[in-house]
Amino acid sequence: MPTETPFSLVGIDHVVLLIDDMKAALSFYYGVLGCQPGYSYPELGMEQVWCGSSLIVLWDITHPGGRKAAPPISGGRNVDHICIATGPFDHQAMRAHLKSYGVEIHQEAFHGGARGMGYSFYIHDPFGNKLEIKGPAEYPDGRATVSTG
Repeated sequence: MPTETPFSLVGIDHVVLLIDDMKAALSFYYGVLGCQPGYSYPELGMEQVWCGSSLIVLWDITHPGGRKAAPPISGGRNVDHICIATGPFDHQAMRAHLKSYGVEIHQEAFHGGARGMGYSFYIHDPFGNKLEIKGPAEYPDGRATVSTG
C-alpha cells in the first residue's frame, strides 16, 4: 500500500536529451517545434528550451562539459519517447509543417494520454529521440475537434 508523500506532484519540470550537435538541435527545437530559449549553461555544453511550461534540456555529449553524460559504449536507450502536449491543430497543416522541415512522420495515432483521447504525430529529432506531438482531448460530442484532413 502506498504511503502518503510529503509533497504533491505538479507535472514534468524538464527532460534531458543527449545530443551531439547543438546547432542542429536548436534549429529543430526552435524551428520545427516552436520552443523558446530557456536557461543556458555554455560551460556544460547545455541549452534549455521552453516547451510550454516545461523545459527540454539539450546536453551536447561532444562538449567537454557534457562528456560525463555520454552513455557507455555498450549503448542502449533508457527512454522510448517524450510526449509534447499541444493545443488544437489542423492535421493537414501539421503534416505540411513537418514536411517543410524535412521531418518524417513515423506514425499517426488516436489514443489516450494525460489529457484524454487525442490525436498524435510521432517524429524523431535529428538525434533519434522519438517525440510524440499530441493534441488536446477530443470528445464524441465534438468538443476540441479540429480538421483531420
